[in-house]
Amino acid sequence: MPKQATATLSNHWDRGGLPAWSYFSEDLLEAEKELLFRSHWQLVCHVNDVATPGDYIATDFVGERALVVRGKDGVVRAFHNLCRHRGSRVVGDERGHCRSAIICPFHGWVFNLDGTLRGASQPDSLPDLDPVEWGLKSLEMDIWQGFVFVRFKPGPQPAMSKVMSRFDKELAQYNLPALLPDGDGFSQEEIRANWKCVRDVDNEGYHVPMAHPGLNDLFGANYSDEPFKQGTSRSYSVFREDRSRLWSVRNYKKLLPDRPELDADHKRAWLYVGAFPNTVFGIYPDSVIFYHEFPDACGKTIQRGAVYRNPVEDRRLRAARYLSKRIDRITGKEDEQLIEWSWEAAQSSGYDGVILSDLEIGVKTYHDELRRLFPVLDHDEPEAGKLAELNAMLLRAGERRA
Repeated sequence: MPKQATATLSNHWDRGGLPAWSYFSEDLLEAEKELLFRSHWQLVCHVNDVATPGDYIATDFVGERALVVRGKDGVVRAFHNLCRHRGSRVVGDERGHCRSAIICPFHGWVFNLDGTLRGASQPDSLPDLDPVEWGLKSLEMDIWQGFVFVRFKPGPQPAMSKVMSRFDKELAQYNLPALLPDGDGFSQEEIRANWKCVRDVDNEGYHVPMAHPGLNDLFGANYSDEPFKQGTSRSYSVFREDRSRLWSVRNYKKLLPDRPELDADHKRAWLYVGAFPNTVFGIYPDSVIFYHEFPDACGKTIQRGAVYRNPVEDRRLRAARYLSKRIDRITGKEDEQLIEWSWEAAQSSGYDGVILSDLEIGVKTYHDELRRLFPVLDHDEPEAGKLAELNAMLLRAGERRA
């Protein structure tokens, strides 16, 4: 059996958590967008979302626009969704297919599927344009287990395939590169809270028995979280063996077929693996999900996700996938309420920090990672416009002490 979490806070309780100001500081939000979202890897899709040449997926993150497209040569590439002429989106839909080229809807500039410029509209009105120099701007891209990540700016993380490599042996039995989209596309929800409140709720299972009847019915006391380690996290639970009360959970466990390719520890278990700062994969016997969130404003977060199925799926496995998705959907709505309440709390005059249980090791170690990048979080809120300068000074001071 995979080693479950045994690390605790050793009863060194953390009374602080993050300071209240960090949940509604505009200056911090802009710094987070730059360092955590533009300069860390962000998940766009799976390679099988762009299965044939000309297929594309486009999505937006914190003011950036990413485009992933499969070329005529079968290679998956990533670009800024940005025409080199006037900056228009070269594709306007979230997903689609370009027969042989990408045509900007503004002035009709044409780009090949490898990003090079094929031709500008009315070329006689323009100087000669080099097809590479004036092609779509490439994004840094890495593929891990079939999932396509991009990075808008250079950042502190190594390649995502290296960041997540500690899970490769455990996940090999799921054959993630062969997954297929479930057909329902990408979900997107707006949450009325700061994005860190999403992580604060999602990074611990301490609340499951009280807040999530469905998950508690599925897991019981088996659920365990591990601390963040080198920018990654892991949570795991085998199913409880007694009879479940809820219809969805009871029938999910009943219908879930045996998958001989999975070992005994994973046939009837849910596994979650996460990548800092905002991406979580749910690895189930019947399907694989991902979800991640992005700040739109201090009190507005966009959560995006998708579900992928096994390429060989009989009726029982398909029914089990439907039920696990139903359990997840209900759990997500339950979490959404807790997230919004957490956001409200940070604005209250009665809020003076939190106390973290040993069972909230995921929250504490996530906060530790944020503090490593933003040592300003250990101080009172800086004056408006001074946060970036103070944080840079504190980082330099920390480097000198190290």
